[in-house]
Amino acid sequence: MKLRILAIADEESKYYWDYFEKTKLEGIDLIISCGDLAPQYLSFLATYAKVPVLYVHGNHDACYDDTPPDGCVCIDDRIFVYRGVRILGLGGSMKYNYGPYQYSDAEMRRRILKLKLKLRRSRGFDILVSHSPALGINDGDDIPHRGFLGLTELIIDYNPKLFLHGHVHLNYGRHIKREEKYLDTRVINAFERYVFEEEFSDDAVRKGIFGRKPADPAEGSGKKMGRRERRIRRKEQKQKTIQKVLERREAKDAAEREAVMQAARKNSQEE
Repeated sequence: MKLRILAIADEESKYYWDYFEKTKLEGIDLIISCGDLAPQYLSFLATYAKVPVLYVHGNHDACYDDTPPDGCVCIDDRIFVYRGVRILGLGGSMKYNYGPYQYSDAEMRRRILKLKLKLRRSRGFDILVSHSPALGINDGDDIPHRGFLGLTELIIDYNPKLFLHGHVHLNYGRHIKREEKYLDTRVINAFERYVFEEEFSDDAVRKGIFGRKPADPAEGSGKKMGRRERRIRRKEQKQKTIQKVLERREAKDAAEREAVMQAARKNSQEE
């Protein structure tokens, strides 16, 4: 089964709102908002779309408490099933000024822990939807745009087909990508709008930690991974991810220090 999905986040698209035509939503099977969009915009899409409009909260979505998007489905902290596809929602961003829908890494871990029973019953999930990126996966180095380690662990443990997020705008820099791959998971930045297709098998293998297949085929060898092997692999992958983030931040800090030194040398020469 192939789904054509419209992913949106962060900035209302003029293509749909200012220059709307009904034909622009034809062929779309599902609309997913990754947060920080006006509730009126989501309600507008829900009015004309003949498919579900799902959303998680962004860090600027406090207005949803008083004006929730009409005709839309909030999937924060729940698993929503559409045509047999399991969609897990975890909105919000890293805590940076104690506003609503901001969380520390520990708070995000607690949210995930509360979902463990649901994840066990559903035997994992196929799509992870968040506002923030995951740590080391298309995230930024500043605290507001830093990703959650808990989301990275979810991807490592459950190996979903898709991870959709927003928050880190594509115009923030060349290192921000629209799409990338992490293990077997297709990672998509939903900034403004992005239409894509994904194939889901009607009898797809449930990839949760119970009977999941390894993300790296070389590790699988046609047999299930034992609990100890999964724990070791998870720990190794976490260490690699954290090390990658630290190296990236060190390189950025070194570049900033060099820029400061060059500016100081230039000023001294002019004097």
